[in-house]
Amino acid sequence: MPADFIKGAVLCSGMYDLVPVRLSARGNYVSFTDEMVDKLSAIRHIDKIRVPITLGYGTKETPEFQRQAHDFFAAVKAAGKPVELLVGQHYNHFEMGETFGNPFGLMGRAALAQIGAKLVPA
Repeated sequence: MPADFIKGAVLCSGMYDLVPVRLSARGNYVSFTDEMVDKLSAIRHIDKIRVPITLGYGTKETPEFQRQAHDFFAAVKAAGKPVELLVGQHYNHFEMGETFGNPFGLMGRAALAQIGAKLVPA
């Protein structure tokens, strides 16, 4: 694949740092090693970001999902990378994902905007 194959990313309700997951009750059955946490935590690899990123989270998600979105957004922005943060008012974790399936939904619209698509209501 060419280095510029990926042109952008729309990320929703993510875990960008796996340390809190490792420290939570989930750590009892998800056995992350230090190496796994390092390799799989996007916040540790901001230097590799080469495309515009749109992040989204819902206001009815857990505080940890909201914190991770804010922290990742701030870190990407501080690194001088193009990033946008969208907030889904009154959406929970599962509803945020559903907005990808609608071109007028929060994340669906963001994905289409990234590729330059113009939406015309029916």
